[in-house]
Amino acid sequence: MLHKIALVDDDQNILTSVSMALEAEGYDVDTYPDGVAALAGIGSHPVDLAVLDIKMPRMDGMELLSEIRKKDAMPVIFLTSKDDEVDELMGLRMGADDYIK
Repeated sequence: MLHKIALVDDDQNILTSVSMALEAEGYDVDTYPDGVAALAGIGSHPVDLAVLDIKMPRMDGMELLSEIRKKDAMPVIFLTSKDDEVDELMGLRMGADDYIK
């Protein structure tokens, strides 16, 4: 059973609304504004699931997924407004468990 989720997105509105919805369902949610902050946070506070945006400053979601996969096999889901099949295929090939548009 999943208990702790890392939510990574550079849009504060998305971080707020999605984290509130997840917390209402009983999950503990750590939010991060970009991949660099998430990688550091996940390294010191492990999570059961990561939900990532693709387009972010400093380190995008694809790079973050690649770094996560070097150390961990936790489930990773892309949650993005990008409706690009190439990004979806690339994310899934890199090891994402799902891609939600």
